[in-house]
Amino acid sequence: MKKFLTALLCFAAAVLIVLFLPRFAGRHVTRPVEDTAVIGQFSQQALAVSEQPVTVHPVYQQGKLIGIVLDKNKLMRHLKQVYRTKYKEDYPDSAVYLARDMYMTSEEGYFTYTDADDQIIKYLDDNSLYSLEATAVSFSDEDGVYSRIYVTSDALYQEAMTEYILNFTDAQSLNMIRNGQTIPALTTFGSQDMAISITQKITTARDYAAPQDIMQTKEEILEYLKYGSNTEKEYYTVQKYDTVAGVGARNHGLSATQIMNLNRDKISSVDQALVEGDQLCVTYFESPIDIVVSKDSLRQVPVYYETTYVEDENILIGESQVRQQGVNGTRNVLYAEKWINGVLVSGTEQSSVEITAPQSEIIAVGTMQQPNVGTGNMRYPVDNPAITCRIGCYWGHNGTDFINQYNRWGEVFAADTGSVEVNGYTFINGYYVIINHNNGLMTYYGHMNEPSPLKVGDTVRKGEVIGHIGMTGLASGPHVHFMVLKDGDINFTQPMDACDGYLGCEAVPAG
Repeated sequence: MKKFLTALLCFAAAVLIVLFLPRFAGRHVTRPVEDTAVIGQFSQQALAVSEQPVTVHPVYQQGKLIGIVLDKNKLMRHLKQVYRTKYKEDYPDSAVYLARDMYMTSEEGYFTYTDADDQIIKYLDDNSLYSLEATAVSFSDEDGVYSRIYVTSDALYQEAMTEYILNFTDAQSLNMIRNGQTIPALTTFGSQDMAISITQKITTARDYAAPQDIMQTKEEILEYLKYGSNTEKEYYTVQKYDTVAGVGARNHGLSATQIMNLNRDKISSVDQALVEGDQLCVTYFESPIDIVVSKDSLRQVPVYYETTYVEDENILIGESQVRQQGVNGTRNVLYAEKWINGVLVSGTEQSSVEITAPQSEIIAVGTMQQPNVGTGNMRYPVDNPAITCRIGCYWGHNGTDFINQYNRWGEVFAADTGSVEVNGYTFINGYYVIINHNNGLMTYYGHMNEPSPLKVGDTVRKGEVIGHIGMTGLASGPHVHFMVLKDGDINFTQPMDACDGYLGCEAVPAG
């Protein structure tokens, strides 16, 4: 019995020595693996099973395993070499990594695999499966619209953004607003920028992108800020006698200021003479962002006089006499305006000061019946007037186009007292009205939004509403086409300049 126990103890000791002594001696023991499957696209196989965990680095492309890197440091050294030899000159301060549809992980396991590191590196080189570190600029708004671009650096993007914003403001105003400086109140007529903002949320971060997707120049970034992904733009060839306003009026209803913004390399003022043959861009900005500029605008506006009629039994029925000439007053008005991407979208009166009071017009009539004879002193056909195209601003334009700056579809007013001569519609004029002032003059109001409620023969007083601004007929935007005509000239054979001798227009801005 004692011999049997001794033999059993010796056998147990031998088993313990075989199983555990290699571990205590620090030896790494592996067992070969037979009949393992081929993985990835480089015929890699598991060679052996290790008793200690082994770190490997699977590489995936579009979610599919392409191979297992055994020496990660070898791959990382190769990426640095690729950057130095291929990309560093054109993309400074960057780094190379795997393409955006690829990724590499680190995993611990107990298999050792055949070495395919050189094959994987050659596959990356042959297919240019690399991305570069760049600045990702993301644009998003409240409606969930999202876009992103990649640029070589945040500084280059900021330079392009500043140049784009300067389409809608000036450098001095932009610097004062960015630096938080107090902007002094207006003391002279004109406007000044008070605040600048961007509607969309813009974020920047370092990320990786394909080299061909990275914008390397300010001009590339600026073009994107102007037009987004739209690369189709329309151009107009300047003709003899063209004006900036005329080019805008005949091209999608653009204002002179918009034409200037689109072509700042050629146009620095809305009054600038154009060079015949020049190619001007007439496709307005389609930017992924909205630049909002808040302006204060100080203007002098007329205070229209009222007309009082008094009965005089010494005057024949139907005749009248002016006892006191009416004189318009003036007031200085401060407006708060909102401009988006260089387009005025709203204006609110903030304060006003009356400078001169109006003097009422007094007319004596031989009957209480309303006279229908104009005084010859006309008012503008709209409130808050701006002129988008004067008479002759392009060939064949025979009137003056007025808009209401703060109400695109606002009311249209009779410029003077008279009677309705024509209330009609044509393909070109849209809905229009002609008023005969029975003093040798008539006035025309075109493109109204709907037929005027007035009937031919109706008497209208100066300042009476005759319709609403529209864009019926051949019109690219809402406005009133206004003309002064000689009595009887209902075919517009000799239209006269409404601003010359009738309205003045000196204080009316360009729309």
